[in-house]
Amino acid sequence: MVGVTEKLHANAVGLDARAPLEVAALLVESQIEAARVVAGVLPELCVGADYMAASLGKGGSLIYAAAGSSALMMLADALELGGTFGIDSGSVRMLMAGGIPTDCRMPGDTEDETGSLLASLADVSGRDTLIAVSASGNTPYTLEAARIARQKGARVIAIAHNPDTPLLALGDCSIFLPTAPEVVSGSTRMGAATAQKIAMNTMSTLMAIQLGHVHDGMMVNLKADNIKLRNRASQIVQVIADVPEKQAKKALSLACDNVKLASLIAAGNLCVEEAQSLLDKEKGNLRGALGRLVHINQFQG
Repeated sequence: MVGVTEKLHANAVGLDARAPLEVAALLVESQIEAARVVAGVLPELCVGADYMAASLGKGGSLIYAAAGSSALMMLADALELGGTFGIDSGSVRMLMAGGIPTDCRMPGDTEDETGSLLASLADVSGRDTLIAVSASGNTPYTLEAARIARQKGARVIAIAHNPDTPLLALGDCSIFLPTAPEVVSGSTRMGAATAQKIAMNTMSTLMAIQLGHVHDGMMVNLKADNIKLRNRASQIVQVIADVPEKQAKKALSLACDNVKLASLIAAGNLCVEEAQSLLDKEKGNLRGALGRLVHINQFQG
C-alpha cells in the first residue's frame, strides 16, 4: 500500500508544462496547507513538551533521531536550543542516519543502516526522551532508534505523516501530521518538512517556557555570546527591570551575562548572591523570583 507521502498530488498533473508563477503558487500554497495541519495536534504537542521538560528537569537528555529531510528539520530545532534557551549542549543529542553532513552530499541508503544505534543509545535510560521523526513512519533507522529507546525505558515522541505506521505505534506520544501528498511526489523536504519544523519548534518552545527560560516572550536564558545577543540581553534587562541601558549593562557585567540574575540585580539593586538566592528559591523561574523581590520591597517599605 502506497503511503500518503508517496502519492501523487491531485493538482500536479502537467506540472512541468505550466507557467513558473502558477507552479510557484501551487508550491507555496501546499506548504501553507501543511502548516495548518499542525493546529490539529496541539494536545499532543503539549504532552511532548511535558516529556521533554521532565527529562531535562531530572538531568536526562533529549535525543533526536531521524534520516534525510526529517533529520535536517531535527537539526534545525536541536541546534538552536543552546543559544536560544541556554539548554546545555551535553543534554541534547542528535542521531542522523549516515551522520551529520559536512558537505552537500546526503546519501539515501544510510536510512537503512541501523548497526550504529546500539552503541549510540547504549546509555539511554528512563530519564531521557527520544524525538523520532520520519515522514513515512517506516524509516528503518528511525524505527530502530525508537525501539531501542523504548526498551531502555525512555519516553518516545514519534512524528510521522502516514497513519497507522510502525513509528506511531512505538510512541508514548504519537504525533500524526496528515499533510497532503507533495506537489513533487515523495519530496518530503517540502510540505512534510514544513509541518515537522513547526511541530518540533512548538514543542521545544513550550518546553523552554515550562523550564522558566521565557519571560513575557523574552529569551531570559539565552547565551549572550556575540554582539547581537549581548545587545538583546541588555534590552531584555532594560524591559524587565525598567532601567536605562547603562544600568542594565552594569548588571549584566556583574552577572556574567546571565539575564535572569542581571534582571534581579537591576530591579532590586541586589548583589549577585542575593539575586542567585531568589532564583534558587524559585528553581530558576524569573517570574517567581521577581514576585519574591516585590514582596521583600513591600515588607521593607
